[in-house]
Amino acid sequence: METFPVIDMEKLNGEERGVTMEVINDACENWGFFELVNHGITHDLMDTVEKLTKEHYRKCMEQRFKEMVASQGLEAAQSEINDMDWESTFFLRHLPLSNISEIPDLEEDYRKVMKEFAANLEKLAEQLLDLLCENLGLEKGYLKKAFYGSKGPNFGTKVSNYPPCPKPELIKGLRAHTDAGGLILLFQDDKVSGLQLLKDGKWVDVPPMRHSIVINLGDQLEVITNGKYKSVVHRVLVQPEGNRMSIASFYNPGSDAVIYPAPALVEKEGEKGQVYPKFVFDDYMKLYAGLKFQAKEPRFEAMKAMKSTVNLGPIATV
Repeated sequence: METFPVIDMEKLNGEERGVTMEVINDACENWGFFELVNHGITHDLMDTVEKLTKEHYRKCMEQRFKEMVASQGLEAAQSEINDMDWESTFFLRHLPLSNISEIPDLEEDYRKVMKEFAANLEKLAEQLLDLLCENLGLEKGYLKKAFYGSKGPNFGTKVSNYPPCPKPELIKGLRAHTDAGGLILLFQDDKVSGLQLLKDGKWVDVPPMRHSIVINLGDQLEVITNGKYKSVVHRVLVQPEGNRMSIASFYNPGSDAVIYPAPALVEKEGEKGQVYPKFVFDDYMKLYAGLKFQAKEPRFEAMKAMKSTVNLGPIATV
């Protein structure tokens, strides 16, 4: 098995830039995932985020999770459970409008540090989108513009904990799926593993590395690149010991952004033509909500067949 792609972003500033860009391109084409080190977010900030996230879980969420497990009788499960996930989560929205001040139970220092962390991740996401543009031969800023909509991108964070599970062979932490959106930036636990992606029909571990940010591509990047880059099925396994922290931030198109394959890439493909549909992102999300844990291809087919809620007009060329 090839080794999981790890990208040292400092190498983008020197003579190894060309080789590093090739590794990123290969990761986008063949893995849908890669891991970043030296990404510019300080270790101190990441350590504080981790410490406060774990404290918040212990103080505010652990007991609630135990009560949910007891009420569902999950500890006594005898057969595989396919309709729920062994995870404790809450969501933060950053763009277009933040809701951090409205989330109950968050200490003030935790709110402050999550705002700072989100600002760093937003900057990193936009830097990565431009690196993808460069690899794809699209003009700088094309992907950011494609995501923009009328109010800018949607950007939010899912903060998850995967507590120890007495029946890890019967219950998934998070069932297999692809992500609906654009670019996902994950700060994961470096001690407790569990994230896996499907590559060439085999499940591959995404290695936990201290202070790294794991990147994966969502369905919208597959559409915009006309299938050159692909979103990849992934899942989270639970462990009998150890609580796994996962902070996944989703840099997604704006709700009214119109998504379609980049004309320059369609032209480059020649006879293959435009393989993916044109649609409003919010319409895709409504469809995805009920079909998250099913294959993505029927979702794309459904969008082809569906009339979007706004007049999409002719495909624009940028």
